[in-house]
Amino acid sequence: MLSLPFIHHVITGRWFMIFASCLIMAVSGATYMFGLYSNEVKTSLGYDQSTLNLISFFKDLGANLGIFSGLINEISPPWVILAMGATMNFIGYFMIWLSVTSRIAKPQVWQMCLYFYIGANSQSFANTGALVNCVKSFPRSRGSVIGLLKGYVGLSGAIFTQFYHAFYGDDSKALIFLIGWLPAAISFVFLPTVRVLSITPQPKEIKVFYQLLYISLGVAGFLMVLIIIQNKLSFTRVEYIGDGMVVLLLLLLPLGVVFSEEFKLWKNQNQNQTFTNHAGAASVVELPQPEEAHAVAPTHSERKNNNSCLKNVFKPPKRGEDYTIFQALFSIDMLILFIATVFGVGGTLTALDNLGQIGNSLGYPRKSLTTFVSLVSIWNYLGRASSGFASEYLLIKYKFPRPLLLTLVMLLSCVGHILIAFGIPNSLYFSSVIIGFCFGAIWPLMFAIISEIFGLKYYSTLYNFGAVASPVGSYILNVKVTGYLYDKEALKQLGVKGLIRQKGKDLTCVGVQCYRMAFLIITASTLVGCVVSFILVLRTRNFYKGDIYEKFRVLELDTGESLPTFGSTSGTTTTTNRVEEQDKINRK
Repeated sequence: MLSLPFIHHVITGRWFMIFASCLIMAVSGATYMFGLYSNEVKTSLGYDQSTLNLISFFKDLGANLGIFSGLINEISPPWVILAMGATMNFIGYFMIWLSVTSRIAKPQVWQMCLYFYIGANSQSFANTGALVNCVKSFPRSRGSVIGLLKGYVGLSGAIFTQFYHAFYGDDSKALIFLIGWLPAAISFVFLPTVRVLSITPQPKEIKVFYQLLYISLGVAGFLMVLIIIQNKLSFTRVEYIGDGMVVLLLLLLPLGVVFSEEFKLWKNQNQNQTFTNHAGAASVVELPQPEEAHAVAPTHSERKNNNSCLKNVFKPPKRGEDYTIFQALFSIDMLILFIATVFGVGGTLTALDNLGQIGNSLGYPRKSLTTFVSLVSIWNYLGRASSGFASEYLLIKYKFPRPLLLTLVMLLSCVGHILIAFGIPNSLYFSSVIIGFCFGAIWPLMFAIISEIFGLKYYSTLYNFGAVASPVGSYILNVKVTGYLYDKEALKQLGVKGLIRQKGKDLTCVGVQCYRMAFLIITASTLVGCVVSFILVLRTRNFYKGDIYEKFRVLELDTGESLPTFGSTSGTTTTTNRVEEQDKINRK
């Protein structure tokens, strides 16, 4: 079983690609840890809250402005995207670390904004290189794929926290350095693995994703227990190192599932080879790819349509068909989804970015701030995983539309915002859980909705366009609303004390009033997002009542319970031809 050909088969297999993508995504959520080291940036560089929130906006802009990575992915292999992302990640966060530790001269604000943008933009490259190609490889399980991979992004905050304590103890400035080198190293290790594969359909592949989900739930459960214990007890450096080793082993646990599934495919492949050797060559008929058939001899009308493609911008195909980029961008559905995300995600992102300052203003100890970030990370993961898998189940079983689930998640996030606004004692623990869960749940739903309504042909670009709504909402609600109101209250408190803010000194506000008005406004804006999202529910209700995955269905047995295998002795080789045709379509 462990022969060199088999090991090569595993490493180059599609399930190992899923495993590699999970590890890449598990260290690609550094932007969600901003609340853990934002105080270091603020105090060491002497910023007020408005300046810190401006830097935070550029971080969010970089993390979500993935249109460039999407366009590059349209014309280049995934390893190019991952290599570019790894390089940008190291350069950006390394420069931030040098600035915060005073190893270089204090940078201008625009330089810090640029460093954060470059470092955070690497996240969009990792998402595009790993997630988009996995979705295209498993189109019928896209909700599960997005939920699993985005779930690991949500876990990255808690994973980084354990590794940071194991490597550097309690030095929060060193966390920035860890964020710089670890994701870059992992991306470079798996560069040859994440690529477009010729896929062999497998019976009930969804069960494999559920096995991977159960393992990730185990990782999340262990981290949750560990966080609670660490919040109650004081750990030594050796104990942190031991915890980090356990987390590493849990992250490698999916390799067991990978070896098991790849062995089945390896065994099947050998049987298929034997079957093919005995089959007549005349029974195999190659079906041309649709794209190739059109490319051989384009007609005059086709050439005319290609020359006037902009005329079709406002004449999109039916929902579920492949839209062009411009057709999708100028569609009413995309506009509605964009506006709903601006108001819905912008508020949760503002809460996450200000979590450290919220805790300080309400008088929580420093140890609790680490707990808040870890809780957000765990529930961010649970939101991503549960919304991906649950929405897939509800959609297939009950035709429950994803846009309606998106609306309900936004409505739930209002509870977390209200808890922050009124500053009830110890309520920040609960609001961290609620906001972390809702923030995580929104992304798989939005990305799956985009793939379902606008098709997969230009998914890498449209996927990243949908993410742009997040920094737009963050700029409005975080920089213009929250930062302004925080500084206004802080200056008011200085005035009561008869003090004047000195240039280069950080500006700090204390008390529940620091964030009350801001989060009341955020609650109202999120409710607006819920109303806009519900409009999309009404527009797409008939679409989701149908079979949205019909065109991805491979020829199945009469029972409809499993896909045929190449080695089946009860059928003909036409099944093989249909599978090969589907593989070509997937590769496109």
